[in-house]
Amino acid sequence: MANQSDDELDFSLHPKQMAALESKATEILYGGAAGGGKSHLMRIAAILWCAAIPGLQVYLFRRIRDDLVKNHVEGPNGFRAMLAGWVECKFVEIVEDEIRFWNGSKIYLCHCKDEKDRFKYQGAEIHVLLIDELTHFTDVIYRFLRNRVRMVGIKLPEAYRGKFPRIVCGANPGGIGHQFVKTTFIDGVRPMQAYFTAKSEGGMLRQYIPARLEDNPSMASSDPGYEARLHGLGSDALVRAMRYGDWDIVEGAFFDNFRKDLHVIKPFPIPKDWLRFRAGDWGSAKPFSFGWYAVATEPYLAASGVLIPRGAMIRYREWYGIQHDAEGRYMPNKGVKMTAEAVGAQVRVRDGADAIKYGVLDPAAFSQDGGPSIAERMMQGTRSGEPTINALPVVALWVAGISCDHASMATKTDARCCISSKPAFTQSGPFRR
Repeated sequence: MANQSDDELDFSLHPKQMAALESKATEILYGGAAGGGKSHLMRIAAILWCAAIPGLQVYLFRRIRDDLVKNHVEGPNGFRAMLAGWVECKFVEIVEDEIRFWNGSKIYLCHCKDEKDRFKYQGAEIHVLLIDELTHFTDVIYRFLRNRVRMVGIKLPEAYRGKFPRIVCGANPGGIGHQFVKTTFIDGVRPMQAYFTAKSEGGMLRQYIPARLEDNPSMASSDPGYEARLHGLGSDALVRAMRYGDWDIVEGAFFDNFRKDLHVIKPFPIPKDWLRFRAGDWGSAKPFSFGWYAVATEPYLAASGVLIPRGAMIRYREWYGIQHDAEGRYMPNKGVKMTAEAVGAQVRVRDGADAIKYGVLDPAAFSQDGGPSIAERMMQGTRSGEPTINALPVVALWVAGISCDHASMATKTDARCCISSKPAFTQSGPFRR
């Protein structure tokens, strides 16, 4: 039998979680590191908003239904435990994948495993879209669900006007959607900055709210050993991603030890006697990337506390051929479809007065299909004297998309430098981005 205390729910949030709950942004990514309190935030937000706004329709997604049930419904912190008092008082009813409130509001517990499954929500009117572990989803699924976010006929209380409809996502680095999440929410944006996106990106007020384990003291008090287990993941890349929310690291990447704080340095004058060469990865429908490198002939003090070892490679300039949206943000995996001759000519322009000893191209550029190869056509554009080498990617540093800001295709001369202490001509197999 219900008693008076059953109708009282005692919810608590930490400052970062409160920032997401009260933000004016309508498209939010919360998290980064593991243990930041993403799932708990979403459950509390769903309950509070449903209780405050009659008729609200909240859709909470996980990619796999089993994960949805185990993470959000069952367990000591799931919906059943959180709402037990209100269920006893008949304020709330949990029926299969729906949580129904006394005021007509509902929380729909949803999953969307494959891209074809998105069409189940074709007719949905989603007032609040909550996606837990966004990096488990593809860009196609996310854009489709965002398209279903709309609100008609709901009278919002004064405190909530202008904040709905809204989207709140939680994510850790890694997973099938890592690149699109990083491109959409992380790259080129200051944390906590709220800004309106272009129509092509949904036109919502977007914000990234980073959260680490330190932002969720409840985890440390409830499970003091959790941090140690994160450090015991067995991979430095995974530790940096899951413990510290490092979006530049993906397990299995070719350079899994790349760190901006160690490998990206401020501009410095490159000695003229250092060997310089150029390396390119061809692309047309997909992006191309060209990097200009210098090899240190002796130890060099680039700045106070920054010693470049002999044989280190410096990527001092790059050109990344990728499409951009209306805001100038690059569109993942979409090339500019320039001709090989035009690319070659622009490479020569970007060489400037540099004494380029030789160039390296990926093997695909040398394949022939009855006419001149891509490499030969590029040479028509460069009309240079340096040899072009057909080889596997033999550079010791290749950080396409990581080393420098690709917000534009302008030439970046000594804009930022990336270093590698590996031997200058170490041969390596094909890399993964």
